[in-house]
Amino acid sequence: MAGGITCGSLLQKLQLVWDEVGESDEDRDKVLYQLDQECLDVYKRKVDQATNSRDLLIQALDDSKIELARLLSALGEKAVARTPEKTSGTIKQQLAAIAPTLEQLNKKKNERKREFVSVQSQIDQICGEIAGTTEVGEQVATPQVNEDDLTLERLEDFRSQLQELEKEKSNRLEKVLEYVSMVHDLCTVLGMDFLSTVTEVHPSLDDSIADNCKSISDETLSKLDKTVATLHEDKKLRLSKLQELVGQLYDLWDLMDAPTQERSMFDHVTCNRSASVDEVTAPGALALDLIEQAETEVQRLDQLKYSKMKEIAFKKQTELEDIYAGAHTVIDTAAAHMKLLALIEAGNIEPTELIADMEGQISKAKEEALSRKDILDKVEKWMSACEEESWLEDYNRVC
Repeated sequence: MAGGITCGSLLQKLQLVWDEVGESDEDRDKVLYQLDQECLDVYKRKVDQATNSRDLLIQALDDSKIELARLLSALGEKAVARTPEKTSGTIKQQLAAIAPTLEQLNKKKNERKREFVSVQSQIDQICGEIAGTTEVGEQVATPQVNEDDLTLERLEDFRSQLQELEKEKSNRLEKVLEYVSMVHDLCTVLGMDFLSTVTEVHPSLDDSIADNCKSISDETLSKLDKTVATLHEDKKLRLSKLQELVGQLYDLWDLMDAPTQERSMFDHVTCNRSASVDEVTAPGALALDLIEQAETEVQRLDQLKYSKMKEIAFKKQTELEDIYAGAHTVIDTAAAHMKLLALIEAGNIEPTELIADMEGQISKAKEEALSRKDILDKVEKWMSACEEESWLEDYNRVC
């Protein structure tokens, strides 16, 4: 004890004081009894404290062992390789022996957990992008990780899942870019604004946005597919309309004997007269203003054909009469002119039908003239022979 003071020395000093005072034995016994009780109480408290402390250490050791087993199970580690060798000795010695292993395993657990969070976050990110619930590049919420299963096998399962999703994302991005390229080509041919068309599907499809930031959702792919189908159908309809107009143009040009120079002004319209849908790729080849231009020209020529019909019809009639004259076939030209004029002025027949009818007559007249050619040649030879014989008779008579 401090200063050499002990319980025995204090008791001796107490006895001396009592002697001086003259304390009775009964009072002395009472005090000594109280001292014994107080000492017992102090020892009892100390024993209780020591017992509690021991129990806490035992509980801590048990908890450490449980935690060790849990960590080994969660990480998929072998118990023999990780369990501390020291399983005997004092409680504190056992705790000290297990502490480094727990610290190492906890560190490994935290590292493994970060790996799980990273992989699962990427999985959630791609799944959200595919479902359309997450924009590309948008930060997803930190996933909940099952800390009771942090094994490498499970981590590899997540990594395999992530690899498949990354492949799926790559395929989807490739498909999106393919669709965007098709939309661009179709808009170019149709003379439409590509940017407004493609961003109407999704804003991220703008050329200024990097490829890895473009939407790959089911909805985006579906809209792109519908947009391409709609544009392709528009292309087919416009090409059909344009080719119909070009056919009308050629009919009108042929009807009115339009000069080559006039026709060449519409080469940019007529160049796709017999092209298939896939063959039409030139920018603006099927633009609405080009189709309107062709419609306007058809309307202009259609109106003009009525004013020129009389001129063309009489030109054809003159050609017909020349053929008959060459074949020495007599026709009533005056009557034919009057009949033709009456048909034109009555307006009961389409110019194209009238000209087609006259061309049919011309073709028939040419066939008749060709069939009469042999007879006419023989008649001409006979007449020549007759003239020659008459000339010889006149010559002999003179001589």
